[in-house]
Amino acid sequence: MKRTYFISDLHLSENQPQLAALFFDFMQNLAPNAERVYILGDLFDFWIGDDEQSPLIEQVKNAIKQLTTSGVACYFIHGNRDFLIGKGFAQQTGLQLLPDYQCIDLYGKPTLLCHGDTLCIDDVKYQQFRHKVHQPWLQWLFCRLPLTVRLKIAQKIRTQSKRNKQQKSVEIMDVNLPFTRQIMQRFNAVLLIHGHTHREAIHQYGDKKRIVLGDWRPNYASILTATENGEIYFLKSP
Repeated sequence: MKRTYFISDLHLSENQPQLAALFFDFMQNLAPNAERVYILGDLFDFWIGDDEQSPLIEQVKNAIKQLTTSGVACYFIHGNRDFLIGKGFAQQTGLQLLPDYQCIDLYGKPTLLCHGDTLCIDDVKYQQFRHKVHQPWLQWLFCRLPLTVRLKIAQKIRTQSKRNKQQKSVEIMDVNLPFTRQIMQRFNAVLLIHGHTHREAIHQYGDKKRIVLGDWRPNYASILTATENGEIYFLKSP
């Protein structure tokens, strides 16, 4: 039976070997059985450029390359942590980079995919920050700084981001539902799949559905499965 997997918000880093182990287990034992795998952002906890190197990064690249070489298509939408993943990473792994919003035919269902941060428009400060860091000229300049400098900048941004989250309400950091419905309508989608908020759930709105991918934790991998016979469900971790 044909099937497609969707994952996001793994936040892989050298400091979380349990998450990396879950990812490699998924790539070796589940992903090869799919025809498509979509990674909807925040595969890494942060990304400072395609020239960044580490044992974990090389392992992740090899795992994706092995999957795509086997014939399984792999797609990636940038998250708010790894929006600097570029053409170099894509060429080395064989995955395909997608725009912020991508509409696909999911076994007959017009389905819209995104990371999810663009739907959180009530978080005005974050949206202002996002607009700045997505400027091509700024990214061009940043990627030409020494790796050590980029790493320090990224760590400062992460620290500040954690502080800001502590001061924000839960509602502000969630999607704006009227805006989300407008986006679905713009793309004529009956199904929306996204991550970012870490609130794994399947929401039904009349004849439309919004599915939120969860974040990965040491004892849980949030993996959404869609099959050609119309089933859509989250796999349960052992």
